[in-house]
Amino acid sequence: MTLLLTCLAAIAATIVWYVHERARCLHVGTLALMYWGASLMWLVDAVAEYHELGAAYFTPSAADAANDAFLGVCVIALGLIIWLGIVLVKDPQGTVRAALHRK
Repeated sequence: MTLLLTCLAAIAATIVWYVHERARCLHVGTLALMYWGASLMWLVDAVAEYHELGAAYFTPSAADAANDAFLGVCVIALGLIIWLGIVLVKDPQGTVRAALHRK
């Protein structure tokens, strides 16, 4: 479930980056790369776990599936928080700088 959620987030971020010009200014490519890296990490984890468990890997308990889903949502949220920090620090459109200078 974690692999599925991070892959969906990576695909969504990549599509947004590719389609919208403004997304490139807001470093959505960095967000997409973080999600693709997480997807690759979970893919390696899934392969190792399949090697260990065999066919039982495809029949997880409900509690394991819920834990994996929660972990996937947490990974996506952490990626968004890191990306938001990058955008606020780099301030590509000068919005934060202008707000600070007004006060």
